[in-house]
Amino acid sequence: MNWRTALELGRVSNLPTVWTNVLAGLVLSGAVDAGAALIALLLAALTLFYTGGMFLNDAFDRVIDARERPGRPIPSGRVSAAAVFSWGFGMMGGGLLLLLAAGYAIADGAGWRPAAAGLALAGAIVLYNAWHKANPISPFIMGLCRMLVYVTAGYAVARELPMGLFLGAGILLCYLIGLTFAAKQENLNRITNLWPLLFLAVPFVYAPAVLGLDWASMAIYAGFAAWVLYALSFLVVPSRIKVPRAVVSLLAGICLLDALLISASGDQTLAWLAIAGFPLTLFLQRWVSGT
Repeated sequence: MNWRTALELGRVSNLPTVWTNVLAGLVLSGAVDAGAALIALLLAALTLFYTGGMFLNDAFDRVIDARERPGRPIPSGRVSAAAVFSWGFGMMGGGLLLLLAAGYAIADGAGWRPAAAGLALAGAIVLYNAWHKANPISPFIMGLCRMLVYVTAGYAVARELPMGLFLGAGILLCYLIGLTFAAKQENLNRITNLWPLLFLAVPFVYAPAVLGLDWASMAIYAGFAAWVLYALSFLVVPSRIKVPRAVVSLLAGICLLDALLISASGDQTLAWLAIAGFPLTLFLQRWVSGT
């Protein structure tokens, strides 16, 4: 397996959205100073979880891809399914080891909690990949995977997670439900039902009502809203229908949602880092497909 195939299997263009999830989880957990070593270890661990999960997605979908997406690495013969399964599970195992190291060697008093959350995340990833076709609750399972990134990062710095983290994770869950529903229609290049897209509106309804938004947060809110409307135009405007374009755009928007939650929590420095993940994701998507 060459490096180009590995990048394609891992959908690495979307990794900045995972990194901003980690930052949001840390901030929402109330971490004042997590320390560079801990943050680096968490970023590495969750990178392995995401990339391993994407490998497994192709491995589990190999039969369907042979029919619908024959150019994907496994049906095109560039790599075997056995190798992709091995790499996928191996990367998630490596991520768990890093979380154990974070809990016992770096994070003060975190112990087994980050690894336990990581194990739950691994289970959700495998469940989604093994049972997402024709599964009506698969968007919820995908959203749960992203929620568990927040939880995993949070448990690295807090013994008990505050309600604010679960509120933010719930907002992210709703966004991912709408996004994943759109992604499931990608091969059709049309949306069969529009009502699940209403989940995408949850961040915009609840954020002003529940979160304390200052002027900086409101600016992020406005930019995020404009971007989501732009992405939705590829789903609902007849002359612009292009579902894959909508999906990758909504994926990049995860960084803006994280930035909004971080900013509303009062950490403007990390909010700017999360915002930087947005153009980075769009740039990387030009070279490696995000879906």
